[in-house]
Order: sequence, then C-alpha cells, then structure tokens
Amino acid sequence: MISNLKELVDADNGLVSRRIYIERDIYEQELEQIYARCWLFLCHETQIPLAGDFFSTYMGEDPVVVWRDSQGKVNAFLNACRHRGNRLCRADSGNSASFTCAYHGWAYANDGNLLAVPNLDDAYYNQLEKDQWGLVPVAQIDNYKGLYFATFDSSTPPLLDYLGGMTWYLDVFFDRREGGIEVLGPPQKWTVPCNWKFPAENFAGDAYHAGWTHISAIATGYGSNASNRQRWTGSVVSPGNGHCMVAIGPDDVAEPPVPEILAYEKEIQLEVQGRLGPRIKRINPLFGTVFPNFSLNRAPAHTFRVWHPKGPDKTEVWLWAYADKAASPDIKQAMRLASLRSFGVSGAFEQDDMDNWQQCTETCRGVVSRRYQLNMQMGLGHETRR
Repeated sequence: MISNLKELVDADNGLVSRRIYIERDIYEQELEQIYARCWLFLCHETQIPLAGDFFSTYMGEDPVVVWRDSQGKVNAFLNACRHRGNRLCRADSGNSASFTCAYHGWAYANDGNLLAVPNLDDAYYNQLEKDQWGLVPVAQIDNYKGLYFATFDSSTPPLLDYLGGMTWYLDVFFDRREGGIEVLGPPQKWTVPCNWKFPAENFAGDAYHAGWTHISAIATGYGSNASNRQRWTGSVVSPGNGHCMVAIGPDDVAEPPVPEILAYEKEIQLEVQGRLGPRIKRINPLFGTVFPNFSLNRAPAHTFRVWHPKGPDKTEVWLWAYADKAASPDIKQAMRLASLRSFGVSGAFEQDDMDNWQQCTETCRGVVSRRYQLNMQMGLGHETRR
C-alpha cells in the first residue's frame, strides 16, 4: 500500500510518477477515494423518459441500474441481488415494473423494495424481514439539465456545489436551445488497454496533441476549422473541483465541415447567444471533463462519454451522440453520422487517441521506466485568474 500519495504528484514542479498509471494499490485507492465518493454521471433523462424505464451502467467497478419507478421518480441501485450478489438486471436498457434474480428468484420492484422470495414460509419460516433486504440505493442522486449523477457518499456536497463553475460550460453543450438535448440511440462501447486517467486528462485540457496526433485525420478535411491548425488559439479553463474545459476563440467553428450542420449552426446562432449570455461571445468551449470520468466534445461532432475503469490498465469507453431536441430529424441524423465518422470505435480521430493511450500505459509497466517522472510543466507559473 502506498503510504504517501502526495509523493507521487509534484504539482509545484509539474512532475508526475508513472506509478499512478499502473500500480494496483493506487488503483484500488482511486476506487475507494474517488469513485466511491465523487458525483458520477449515470445517464441522460431522454434515455429513461417513462415510468419503469431503466438503464444499466457502472459507478467505478460497481454495477448500477438507474430505474424510474412507477410514480416517475428516478432512483439508482446497486445492480446486485441481496441474496447471493448475482447481477440482477442483465439488459442494457428497457422498461420493467420489477426484476427477478435468475439465481434463486428473489424479485424487486422498480422502487427497489423486495417484492417476493421463493419458499418464504418453509425455508425462512416467515422470519425474513423483507423491508430490510431491498436493493442498495446510491446515497444521493440528482440531475443538472437532464444529466443524472449519483454518489455513494452521503457526506458529499450537493451536485450543484460539486459542479460549481462548470455548470455554464455544461449549458453550452446541453442547454443551448429550449428543451435541451436528446441522446441519439444507444452508446457505442469498447475497451481500451489503458489507464482511465490518460483519456480523462486528454479531454480535460490537452489541445496540444491535436495538430500532431490527428494530423492524418485532419488532412482528410473532416476536422473543424478549430482543429485544422497546429498553433492553438484559445484557453484551458479550470472551474474548480478537478473539472476542466478547453475552449477556442469565439469566432472559431467547432462543428464538422458538413454543409447542413454548418447552416443549422448559423441559423440558431442568435438564439444560442441569447440563451447563454454575453460570455459565449468571449469564450467558445470545445471539449472537457467533469471530474473524474465524464467527458464531452464538440469537435468535430457532438458527443459525450464515460471512462469506466476496469483495472489499472483497462478502460471501458461508452460514447453517445446527441443533438438539440429542437433540431429537425435531418439535422439529428447528420449529427449522428458526424459522430460515427470522427469518434467512436471506427472514428478517424478516436483511433489515433486509443493507440497513444495504450502505449503510454504499457511503458509504465517497466521497472526502470517507473523511476523517471512524466513532465506536466506546460504553462506552469503562467496561469491567470478571471
């Protein structure tokens, strides 16, 4: 067990130990101290619009089911039967008034209460206290602009306090038109052999890589005008609590060079500016990460994703395309196709990133490699407060 984690990160000098990306003890502490305590993204409200709708996901490595009960209230529970711990819900999403465990038949209502137990009278002699053996709920659940988050820690500050200054940046992605956004279908899912912190940090503030990592994809002409350059004009914003956002210049275009999408963005420009306020004329958010593992991106497609940790050297990626709910069906289809071409399992930009994150993780396995720190000094000492 690592006795002093602070020795691994020298923030004053911009140096980080490779050990944080590969060692099991550190990873286990991350699950305990980060994933079991922070607010974690679950799903968007458009994925569970009706009573009985559910969505299966993870909080850290804990399986969770987000379930709208028969009265319409959204709850989240550990997706595990209280009897022997069998995974209760096996489906990715759907609608149900109850779940019955495939192992011994314990059944639970969509409010989490234990409904039925086989052989309650002759095996438990009617002494089982059913009201004590319902599904284990998260400690807190809340939503911001349709984005549902939860935490296992009852002492964690409220969601709005946790998001803090990040809320306006979330509005730029998810609340720029009346009605907000809708998710365009189920997520793409795939596994990358890398530590979860590499992609989370990449989306948090690494505009540096775009002109090098993605030079081949950019050469195809599919990148936005913001990504088609090696010299970055913009800023990296730190709203607090570990959240981070990369922004481009207010006159830069984040959207892909798809004529119907560019025309749509021009058509709604005044509406968006009126809704988001004068700040949108000074800063243009592009991509970022809500700590620890919820990332969003507008270049060159509208997507958001979760980096699910699956060990110190494995990350399961879930990616969704989305569009303004008020957009036409044709624009929504164009947004969906743009996301598939740029990001996701077969996306031109995604392939570049995954290869780098894998190689970064693999070099950390070396005994000698771990003796040398990584350089995180870019911009150190030149921060500005606004």
